[in-house]
Parts: sequence; structure tokens; C-alpha cells
Amino acid sequence: MASVALRRRTRAPKPVYRSPSPSPSSEPESDLDYDDVCCEECGSGKNAPDLLLCDGCDRGYHLFCLKPILVAIPKGSWFCPICSGGKSKKLKTFPLVQTKIVDFFRIQKPSAEDEKPMADTRKKRKRSSGFAISKKSRKLLPFNPTEDPERRLEQMASLATALMATGTEFSNELTYVPGMAPRSVNCPAFEKGGMQVMPKEDVETLNLCKRMMERGEWPPLLVVFDPKEGFTVEADRFIKDLTIITEYVGDVDYLRNRENDDGDSMMTLLSASNPSQSLVVCPDKRSNIARFVNGINNYTPEGKKKQNLKCVRYDVAGECRVLLIANRDIRKGERLYYDYNGLENEYPTKHFV
Repeated sequence: MASVALRRRTRAPKPVYRSPSPSPSSEPESDLDYDDVCCEECGSGKNAPDLLLCDGCDRGYHLFCLKPILVAIPKGSWFCPICSGGKSKKLKTFPLVQTKIVDFFRIQKPSAEDEKPMADTRKKRKRSSGFAISKKSRKLLPFNPTEDPERRLEQMASLATALMATGTEFSNELTYVPGMAPRSVNCPAFEKGGMQVMPKEDVETLNLCKRMMERGEWPPLLVVFDPKEGFTVEADRFIKDLTIITEYVGDVDYLRNRENDDGDSMMTLLSASNPSQSLVVCPDKRSNIARFVNGINNYTPEGKKKQNLKCVRYDVAGECRVLLIANRDIRKGERLYYDYNGLENEYPTKHFV
């Protein structure tokens, strides 16, 4: 499976950057001397391209030393933790009430017709998974929901809390908004070099996962808040290699419209031979749990890779889709990470540890 290449904004950061705030009476910023600026957190003046100056007090901070880390230089004014009050807004926990969670995620009660195809699919999968299966024919697996319904409510409440805190509407599908890219341009035939077609059996597995989620049987994942990484996702039970974790969803837009965007979670959807046809998924307004899976801090301080998911782009029934798939067994309590840079290595993440 080929990993997908992600893209953040392409504008390169200036050495010791200050957010633009024009003032006719002030000296041009290019003439100012910031050679002696050091990071208030680590005390180092090294890695100048990653130093950000506060618009209030002129203190410097490395992007990767901020808590939570800042992955892109902001377009507008930026104020350091001291000038902004020093404390993050207290997160309000989503109420753990079943009716509220059912309404928030628009969970549907399964009908008798919905149950029958699911049972048939499971039986068929069991018969086809023989002992002498080759590595080439390894199939994707549906996620295994937590049995305890109360625990599933806690998992969904953790995601609802993160979505509310970031001002994001829940969506489990790619969305096409007027003024952005229309659905008709999401065409795998435009992909540079071609895109792998998802096999029929894997499509059935993906559809099974969708049906399970619609009735409240979700992947065993918990969204937690880390003071350094921000929102991040943990496995709430053992997850087997090749399990479908989730689809990466959000608004679909042309890459050309987002090249200078501040968004820190954009995902490549279509890397076209004609650059004007390339598409990205933008999860800043509508998204699911995929937005909070960490694609930045995927190395330990010792340089060991923490990646346990793979991003894969597929042609699914003539439409480009992006899946996050376990690329090894994942133990309960382990945080989820995928390789942010993918194949293109476009964004320097070596300091985000």
C-alpha cells in the first residue's frame, strides 16, 4: 500500500517571524535586528526559521516549543502565552448523556433489513479467510467496537468534546461546498501515475464500517488532550494490523486555493498530472476523528519512529478516498500516529518530538 503525501502551506517561514501588523510609524521589519532573539522555552537561538516573535512583547518562541505545538506560522497577529493570559481556555466536557450523543452524531437505530446484510457479510468473510492465504491477497479488516455500550458513549463524548473545542461540525463523509471543488472533479483518472483501485471485498469492509458507525458501533478510539500535542487519539482496546481506523474526511477543495492556507490538517486527496486539478481534504470546518490523529509528532526524542497507521488513497467506485489503516498491531492505550510527510517530505517535522 502506497502512503499518501500530505501538504501544508508552501510559503516558507522567514527567519524569526513576526505576524504582519502594519503600522505607518514603525520601522520596516526587514531593517530590524533580531540576531539575539532566543526561545523563551528552551533558551536557544538556533533554528531561526522556526522562531516566532510575539506581537505584544517581542519574546521569541520556537514553533515546536509551544504547548500545544504550533505547526504553521499564523497569518494574523500572534501573542505568546504570557501576553495572551498564560492559560488555555478550559475545555468543557461533552455531557455523557446517550440522547445528546445520539443527536450529535446523528446515530440511527438499525432496522431488520440493515442487520441481515451485515450478518451475511461476516459469514462470507469467515469462509473466505483460509489458512493458506498469500501476502498479496491480505485484506483490510473492519474495526472491532468496544462491547460495553457505556464505554462507547465515553469514546464518542471525547470526540464530541474535541469537535466543540475546535469549532468543527461532525461529518463522516467528504463534503462539497459551493465555491470550492465540485464532486465531479474528484476523479481518480486524473491521478499522476494512477491510483490503486480498492478491491470489491475491501469496499464491502469499508461499507460495513460505515454501517456500524451509523448505528453507534464506533472504532475503539479515545480523544485526549495533551498539553504539548493538543488533541490526540489513543487506542481504547487492542487493534489488529490492517484494521480500517477511519476515513479522512472534510471539505474538498482545489490545492491551488489552499497553498497559503493556515490549516494544519489538510490532506492530499488527488495529486493530478495537471496541478490545477489537484485536490485536498480540509477538515477545519467539518470532520471526524481523523482530524485529531497525530501526523506531526511521530518520532521519539531518540529518533525512533512511532508511526502505527498508514495513510492510503484509493479509487473507491470511481472516487478518490483516503483511509487511515493500522500498519501493525496496536496495543490498548497506545497513541495513534501516521507519517505526516508521506512520500514528498514537504514539511520539516524533525523538531516536532
